[in-house]
Amino acid sequence: MSAPIDHGGGVTAAAAAFGGRPKNWLDLSTGINPCPVALPEIPTRAWHRLPDSYLVDAARRAARDYYDSGEILPLPVAGTQSVIQLLPRLLRQRSQFAMTDDKVAVTDDKVAVVSPTYGEYARAFASAGFAVDAVDDIAAIGGQHRLAVVVNPNNPDGRVWPAEALAALHDRMKSANGLLVVDEAFGDTDPALSLAARAQELPNLIIFRSFGKFFGLAGLRLGFAIAPEDILARFEDWLGPWAVSGPALSLAASLLRSDVAAIRRCLDDRSAALQAALSAAGLRIKGGTALFTLVADIRASDIYTHLCRHHILVRKFDYAPDWLRFGLTPDPAADNRLSAALQGFER
Repeated sequence: MSAPIDHGGGVTAAAAAFGGRPKNWLDLSTGINPCPVALPEIPTRAWHRLPDSYLVDAARRAARDYYDSGEILPLPVAGTQSVIQLLPRLLRQRSQFAMTDDKVAVTDDKVAVVSPTYGEYARAFASAGFAVDAVDDIAAIGGQHRLAVVVNPNNPDGRVWPAEALAALHDRMKSANGLLVVDEAFGDTDPALSLAARAQELPNLIIFRSFGKFFGLAGLRLGFAIAPEDILARFEDWLGPWAVSGPALSLAASLLRSDVAAIRRCLDDRSAALQAALSAAGLRIKGGTALFTLVADIRASDIYTHLCRHHILVRKFDYAPDWLRFGLTPDPAADNRLSAALQGFER
């Protein structure tokens, strides 16, 4: 088993190292809407009883309409991390490869992950004994790869691939009996990038969608998988009964049918304010999405420490020591707090 990956959101550890109470820190280390939506009423029965099929069905129908997935009813999961960890099992089953003696077996099947990106994909496959090729472009994915992962828009640099290019990649993978996984966790702010509307025409495609990032409810631990029915049935079986809580399903059914235009406008405003603060501090913006901004600076490590001393947490990267990722600030007061801290950094 490889070492755990250091993700964003570690305010408690940062406060232990730099002082202050975690609740008083400004956490900009994640790509989550900092202005969570107002919660609709959750029926008491959703809390009181195990999640019955009517709740699952309502959430799936709402997700189908929201993601425009046609005849495919997206499968609700307890955060997309829960199904990322099932991908090696799926690939092994498709390859009719068995593990023995409770040891990690090594297979000749190769997996391509367009990198750098969310690290749990490579970790999951490597821990299961698969060879993982970190490729820098979808053009580098070939017939030797049994599965390919593309995060679109990408985390942490915001790189995007047009839907047509990914559909063509799917066809290449399909011709070699391979699978394409497209992670659209940050796709809500730009629906035109999504392949969901074409998913029923692309039988070797798996799409993962995050719920909590866009709606600002990451603690709910909810996501959706869009894939052919046989793959969704395997995921559902492997996840076991009651994989998603009743309150989460109830919220999904309500919020996915709500008007999200105001959320997008809010995120655009917050993103503009963040980029203005970063530019005013002389930081070079390398990329990002409406939910985060990536900067590149040779002083990144010192800036990170300086911000921590001001009880502001951002995301640093061991594989790119000159990168820092800034999540959105929640309001103008936080904009001013970040700007003051950045202006106080000694250049």
